[in-house]
This record gives sequence, structure tokens and C-alpha cells, in this order.
Amino acid sequence: MKLSDFDFDLPEDLIATRPARPRTAARLLVAERDRIADRHVRDLCAVLRPGDRLVLNDTRVIPARLFGTRDRAGATANIEVTLLEPRADGTWSALVKPLRKLRDGEVVVFSTALSATVEGRDAGQAHLRFNLAGEDFDAALEAAGQMPLPPYIAARRPADAADRTDYQTIWARENGAVAAPTASLHFEDWLLDDLAAMGVEFTHVTLHVGAGTFLPVKTDDISEHRMHAEWGRVTRTAADQINATRAAGGRVIPVGTTALRLIESAANDTGIAAWEGKTDIFITPGFRFRVTDGLMTNFHLPKSTLMMLVSAFMGVDRVRAIYAHAIAARYRFFSYGDSSILLPGQD
Repeated sequence: MKLSDFDFDLPEDLIATRPARPRTAARLLVAERDRIADRHVRDLCAVLRPGDRLVLNDTRVIPARLFGTRDRAGATANIEVTLLEPRADGTWSALVKPLRKLRDGEVVVFSTALSATVEGRDAGQAHLRFNLAGEDFDAALEAAGQMPLPPYIAARRPADAADRTDYQTIWARENGAVAAPTASLHFEDWLLDDLAAMGVEFTHVTLHVGAGTFLPVKTDDISEHRMHAEWGRVTRTAADQINATRAAGGRVIPVGTTALRLIESAANDTGIAAWEGKTDIFITPGFRFRVTDGLMTNFHLPKSTLMMLVSAFMGVDRVRAIYAHAIAARYRFFSYGDSSILLPGQD
């Protein structure tokens, strides 16, 4: 298929720069086969049914955007860093602006507590070794860093204190993401309690969302695109829970494309197994879903790999109709926007 098959026109005023308040006030487009209903996230108890299992990504977004300075012979340069992922040698891969103003061996100072030395570079990324490690590094990063908002938000406003909580799920616990699993941002404790009381169950998995999630697809033939790899883990307990739901006839519904990509990476023809490692799974129309029965997800960018994923799940023409409805009904789009729940097999 061609990249243009996943394009659409989106009015700029539908791009959300702040989330709904409260979180559960976000709108929820419910797509059941050929039907569409307009609801709100707070209505999930009326959409789901006892025996359903929501799969939740418990990754925690780190404040990965740093602003520092480099001094060279009395000349100071401002440096912006976005951390990508830790490397096996203890350094971090990072995007640096402007990378040309840094030499290997130079130090960038971010605060009185935190600094990093440039130890190398590769494919436009720098390798940074920080002066701290472990809990000391985590604390210094929390103090000096900003939340790494998506480019389409960062271009409209800077990150601020509200983003520390807005861009984090209420169940986040495993440090490592540099982008949020945004469908999960719509939940509050009371909603989880109400869902549990009606018989909906929950499974936690971990996929550390990388900055590559925002990279554009540059090949017109989508089969030539290569996905970024992200680290994830499905525990034995999580796999057993998902398999038990499937055996009992319940629906497995990941909250977010990150959770879906992870469980399909761990899936096999008989269900799902415990799994840990990096996944670069690329889901496009024609993909056979092994364990996913439904998907809760926000509205995605035109021509993105996530548009390809939802098109694979619901069908290209069906997704076009869903997005046309969302635009006409003025749903808010992207990371801080409204949500949808896609149920292709719903009776």
C-alpha cells in the first residue's frame, strides 16, 4: 500500500494542546463494526462488559528534555537535549540541538547537580555519559528536566508544571518512556474502581515508548519503512491473565497502540507467552491479530504508522469513515485529544 492511503485533512484547531479536565471528560468515539456512537470516557462502563480485560502499559515518562550550556574557551553555547534510551555501555542516546556545536569529550551542564560528557555520536544522535547514576540520576533529572511533549504541542507552547501530571498515566511505575501511552491518560481511579466492580479485569505490561513514535514515514511504499525498536516486557502473570480471559470467552482490549504492539509481539498461534526484549513490529493492513479483540486509542497523525495500525485493525475504508465522523463532530486529536474504542467483532 501507498503512504497516501493513510492521509487525511485535519483542521489545525482540532489539535489539542491541553487535555480534557477532568480526564474522564474526554470524548469517546465508539466504533462497533459499522456503527458509531458519540460518548465520553466516563461512559466506559456502558461500553465494556463483564469478562473484558483491559491491557495497560505501566511505563513511566521521564522528564527527558534538558536545556544546558557548553563552555569552550569562554564561549558559551546553549544546548537542547532529548534523551532517547540508555545504552549497554551506560551512556544515553540523545538528540542534541545543535549537535554541530559539540565536540566529543565536551561537557554539557544542565544544573548544579547534573551534567553529561559527549562520548560519541552515531546517525545524528549523541552518546552522553552523565555524572550521576541510579537514584541520584533520577532525582537530578526530575529536578532539571522537562516533559518531552510531542512536536505538534511543543511547537505551540512550552512544557510547564501541569504537564508533569497531565502527560503521565495514573498507574505509571516503570521509568523509561520518552513519550506517553496517551490513550491511558484518560483514566481516573474512580473509573478503574467502577470498571472492576462490574467485572472488567486489568493486566499491566511495560513498553517504553520511544521518540521514534513521532518519526514520519518517508517511503511512499509502506513495505519499505523500518520501525524504531522499543523495549518491552510481558510477565508470565500477565500472559496467564490474558490467556485465561481468552479461554473464558472474554475480550482482550489493550489501552493504546503501545500495549497492542507489545502483546501482539508476544503472541503466538495458541495465545500469548511471557516475553521481554525489543520489538520493532510494524502492523499494516493484512496483519493477523492473534490476541487483540478491541482497542482503545486516541486519534492519530495522517500518514503515520499508527494510522496504518488502526487501519489494519478495523479496515482502511472503515477507518476513513471513523475519522471523517470524528472531524465533522470536532473531536480533539493527538496526544492530549479525545479517544476512541474500536470493536471490530462486536455483535
